[in-house]
Amino acid sequence: MTQTSTPDAEALYHALRDQAQALMPSADRAHWSIAGIYSGGAWIAERLAADLKLGEHGVINVAFHRDDYAKKGLHSQAEPTTLPFSVQDRNILLIDDVLATGRTIRAAVNELFDYGRPARVALAVLADRGGRELPFAADFASATVEVPAHSTLVLSRAGEGAATRFSFATEARA
Repeated sequence: MTQTSTPDAEALYHALRDQAQALMPSADRAHWSIAGIYSGGAWIAERLAADLKLGEHGVINVAFHRDDYAKKGLHSQAEPTTLPFSVQDRNILLIDDVLATGRTIRAAVNELFDYGRPARVALAVLADRGGRELPFAADFASATVEVPAHSTLVLSRAGEGAATRFSFATEARA
Protein backbone atom coordinates (compact mmCIF):
# COMPACT_ATOMS: atom_id res chain seq x y z
CA MET A 1 0.00 0.00 0.00
CA THR A 2 1.39 3.44 -0.96
CA GLN A 3 0.37 6.46 1.10
CA THR A 4 1.00 10.12 0.39
CA SER A 5 -0.45 11.58 3.60
CA THR A 6 0.89 11.00 7.11
CA PRO A 7 0.34 7.28 7.69
CA ASP A 8 -1.63 5.80 10.59
CA ALA A 9 1.22 4.32 12.65
CA GLU A 10 -1.16 2.23 14.80
CA ALA A 11 -2.66 0.53 11.74
CA LEU A 12 0.84 -0.03 10.34
CA TYR A 13 1.95 -1.56 13.65
CA HIS A 14 -0.95 -4.05 13.54
CA ALA A 15 0.06 -5.05 9.99
CA LEU A 16 3.68 -5.50 11.13
CA ARG A 17 2.56 -7.59 14.11
CA ASP A 18 0.52 -9.86 11.83
CA GLN A 19 3.47 -10.27 9.46
CA ALA A 20 5.80 -11.07 12.37
CA GLN A 21 3.37 -13.74 13.60
CA ALA A 22 3.43 -15.31 10.12
CA LEU A 23 7.25 -15.18 10.01
CA MET A 24 7.56 -16.63 13.51
CA PRO A 25 4.76 -19.14 14.08
CA SER A 26 4.33 -20.12 17.75
CA ALA A 27 6.16 -23.44 17.26
CA ASP A 28 9.19 -21.62 15.76
CA ARG A 29 9.43 -18.59 18.09
CA ALA A 30 12.04 -20.23 20.34
CA HIS A 31 14.51 -19.82 17.45
CA TRP A 32 13.88 -16.08 17.05
CA SER A 33 14.85 -12.94 18.93
CA ILE A 34 13.71 -9.37 18.30
CA ALA A 35 16.00 -6.34 18.22
CA GLY A 36 14.84 -2.79 17.55
CA ILE A 37 16.98 0.08 16.32
CA TYR A 38 17.09 2.96 18.80
CA SER A 39 14.70 4.77 19.19
CA GLY A 40 11.56 4.12 17.12
CA GLY A 41 12.52 0.56 16.25
CA ALA A 42 13.21 -0.17 19.92
CA TRP A 43 9.73 1.09 20.87
CA ILE A 44 8.16 -1.16 18.24
CA ALA A 45 10.27 -4.14 19.35
CA GLU A 46 9.23 -3.60 22.99
CA ARG A 47 5.54 -3.64 22.13
CA LEU A 48 5.87 -6.51 19.65
CA ALA A 49 7.72 -8.66 22.20
CA ALA A 50 4.92 -7.97 24.71
CA ASP A 51 2.13 -8.64 22.19
CA LEU A 52 3.71 -11.89 20.99
CA LYS A 53 4.71 -12.91 24.54
CA LEU A 54 8.35 -13.30 23.51
CA GLY A 55 9.96 -11.99 26.68
CA GLU A 56 13.06 -9.91 26.28
CA HIS A 57 13.96 -7.91 23.22
CA GLY A 58 17.17 -6.17 22.21
CA VAL A 59 17.94 -2.53 21.52
CA ILE A 60 20.57 -1.65 18.93
CA ASN A 61 22.42 1.66 19.02
CA VAL A 62 23.88 2.30 15.57
CA ALA A 63 25.76 5.49 16.52
CA PHE A 64 29.29 4.07 16.36
CA HIS A 65 28.69 2.37 13.00
CA ARG A 66 27.11 5.36 11.26
CA ASP A 67 29.08 6.66 8.31
CA ASP A 68 28.27 10.21 9.46
CA TYR A 69 29.39 9.71 13.09
CA ALA A 70 32.17 12.29 12.81
CA LYS A 71 29.64 14.84 11.56
CA LYS A 72 26.71 14.08 13.90
CA GLY A 73 28.43 12.64 16.96
CA LEU A 74 26.61 10.65 19.64
CA HIS A 75 22.98 11.56 20.36
CA SER A 76 22.76 12.63 24.02
CA GLN A 77 19.82 10.33 24.79
CA ALA A 78 21.11 7.27 22.94
CA GLU A 79 21.21 4.09 24.97
CA PRO A 80 23.95 1.50 24.47
CA THR A 81 23.20 -1.67 22.55
CA THR A 82 21.51 -4.21 24.80
CA LEU A 83 21.05 -7.74 23.52
CA PRO A 84 19.78 -10.05 26.31
CA PHE A 85 20.29 -13.09 24.08
CA SER A 86 23.16 -14.66 22.15
CA VAL A 87 23.30 -13.45 18.56
CA GLN A 88 25.42 -16.41 17.45
CA ASP A 89 23.42 -18.72 15.12
CA ARG A 90 20.17 -17.00 16.12
CA ASN A 91 17.37 -15.77 13.84
CA ILE A 92 17.01 -12.04 14.49
CA LEU A 93 14.00 -9.93 13.57
CA LEU A 94 15.51 -6.46 13.16
CA ILE A 95 12.93 -3.69 13.50
CA ASP A 96 12.99 -0.02 12.54
CA ASP A 97 10.27 2.57 12.17
CA VAL A 98 11.19 4.07 8.77
CA LEU A 99 13.43 2.71 6.02
CA ALA A 100 14.89 5.32 3.70
CA THR A 101 18.51 5.34 2.48
CA GLY A 102 19.51 2.03 4.09
CA ARG A 103 22.43 3.55 5.99
CA THR A 104 20.88 2.98 9.43
CA ILE A 105 20.16 -0.66 8.53
CA ARG A 106 23.77 -1.15 7.41
CA ALA A 107 24.97 0.27 10.71
CA ALA A 108 22.57 -1.97 12.67
CA VAL A 109 23.75 -5.11 10.86
CA ASN A 110 27.36 -4.14 11.57
CA GLU A 111 26.50 -3.69 15.25
CA LEU A 112 24.76 -7.09 15.35
CA PHE A 113 27.85 -8.78 13.90
CA ASP A 114 29.93 -7.23 16.68
CA TYR A 115 28.00 -9.59 18.98
CA GLY A 116 28.21 -12.75 16.83
CA ARG A 117 27.09 -14.22 13.54
CA PRO A 118 23.31 -14.59 13.33
CA ALA A 119 21.81 -17.48 11.36
CA ARG A 120 19.41 -15.04 9.69
CA VAL A 121 18.46 -11.38 9.94
CA ALA A 122 14.96 -10.41 8.77
CA LEU A 123 14.05 -6.71 8.52
CA ALA A 124 10.62 -5.30 9.38
CA VAL A 125 9.67 -1.62 9.18
CA LEU A 126 6.47 0.33 9.61
CA ALA A 127 7.12 2.58 6.63
CA ASP A 128 9.38 2.45 3.58
CA ARG A 129 9.85 5.93 2.19
CA GLY A 130 12.20 4.91 -0.63
CA GLY A 131 15.31 6.85 -1.60
CA ARG A 132 17.68 3.93 -1.11
CA GLU A 133 21.40 4.67 -1.30
CA LEU A 134 22.43 1.16 -0.22
CA PRO A 135 20.99 -2.18 -1.39
CA PHE A 136 18.80 -2.96 1.62
CA ALA A 137 15.15 -3.95 1.43
CA ALA A 138 12.74 -4.86 4.21
CA ASP A 139 11.44 -8.42 4.37
CA PHE A 140 8.20 -6.68 5.17
CA ALA A 141 7.14 -3.06 5.31
CA SER A 142 3.64 -2.19 6.47
CA ALA A 143 3.40 0.62 3.89
CA THR A 144 5.31 2.50 1.23
CA VAL A 145 5.05 6.17 2.06
CA GLU A 146 5.75 9.21 -0.09
CA VAL A 147 7.26 12.00 1.98
CA PRO A 148 8.53 15.26 0.46
CA ALA A 149 12.33 15.31 0.09
CA HIS A 150 12.64 18.24 2.51
CA SER A 151 10.68 16.39 5.22
CA THR A 152 11.25 13.45 7.52
CA LEU A 153 8.76 10.99 8.99
CA VAL A 154 8.97 10.89 12.79
CA LEU A 155 7.45 8.21 15.02
CA SER A 156 6.21 9.12 18.49
CA ARG A 157 4.69 7.00 21.22
CA ALA A 158 2.41 7.26 24.19
CA GLY A 159 2.63 4.61 26.91
CA GLU A 160 4.96 1.64 27.25
CA GLY A 161 4.99 -2.10 26.52
CA ALA A 162 1.72 -3.56 25.27
CA ALA A 163 -0.06 -0.29 26.17
CA THR A 164 2.07 1.76 23.75
CA ARG A 165 0.28 3.65 20.99
CA PHE A 166 2.18 5.00 17.98
CA SER A 167 1.69 7.98 15.71
CA PHE A 168 3.62 9.53 12.81
CA ALA A 169 4.22 13.19 12.01
CA THR A 170 6.20 14.83 9.25
CA GLU A 171 8.79 17.41 10.19
CA ALA A 172 11.09 19.65 8.18
CA ARG A 173 14.54 18.13 7.74
CA ALA A 174 17.24 19.85 9.80
